[in-house]
Amino acid sequence: EGMALPRRIFPPEKICMDWQQRQRPGAGLFNLGNTCYINVILQCLTYTAPLANYLLSHKHSQSCQQQGFCMMCTMEAHVGKVLCSSASAVLPGAVLRDLKFIGEEFEYGRQENAYEFLRCTLSAMHRACLSGHHEQETTIVHRIFRGFMKSRVTCLRCQGVVDSYKAFLDVSLDIRAASSLITVLEDCVTPKQLDQKDCFRCSKCKKKAAASKKVTVHHAPRVLMLCLERADQRTGTKISKFVEYPEYLDLRPYMSDT
Repeated sequence: EGMALPRRIFPPEKICMDWQQRQRPGAGLFNLGNTCYINVILQCLTYTAPLANYLLSHKHSQSCQQQGFCMMCTMEAHVGKVLCSSASAVLPGAVLRDLKFIGEEFEYGRQENAYEFLRCTLSAMHRACLSGHHEQETTIVHRIFRGFMKSRVTCLRCQGVVDSYKAFLDVSLDIRAASSLITVLEDCVTPKQLDQKDCFRCSKCKKKAAASKKVTVHHAPRVLMLCLERADQRTGTKISKFVEYPEYLDLRPYMSDT
């Protein structure tokens, strides 16, 4: 509905959501000073079953044409190292070595934002998968993590609506005023009135009018990444509050009706 479908690089039917090999808990990761933001993201991606299945198959490295740094090859080697090691912990050496290739803003030994590292890592993996293809084509990264948000703006004068859609790989959540994930998600999908200065020109009544905006998940990804904003954007301090979340999350209350 209202969205152009990209061409395919990785067929969705080849994605297996369950572990294809029985896996025991793999090795932990050594923290070399301020590298915990790297470790937490690497561990999350390592234990994302459909991604790990693909990386453990070595399908990417067998056909990789990248010259020099390749994030998919790096992740393939890392996941294999972690899940197949008998050690209690290993060093994510290749990732640390190529940190500048993952994101120019990252500097070894300095405290960084885990969320930004996640976004840069996924972007680098996506670029590696493209390998000369058009950017709109779909990779294994997008097949697993990409969803679509629907934004509906309703004119408060004539009730006319305007829908727009935006792709996402993760959802960043403001937790400052909430103590549970459910509360945050409920607030996200609650219609909010736009400020008068942001009022839009309604295409139905042809006038500028006050409006409300509601954002919902229109198409859920196979793996939904919800990122809690732990860094206060105003003060730069860490938000250390406990946020409750359920073991199983029903997305239906936060989905679009159509």
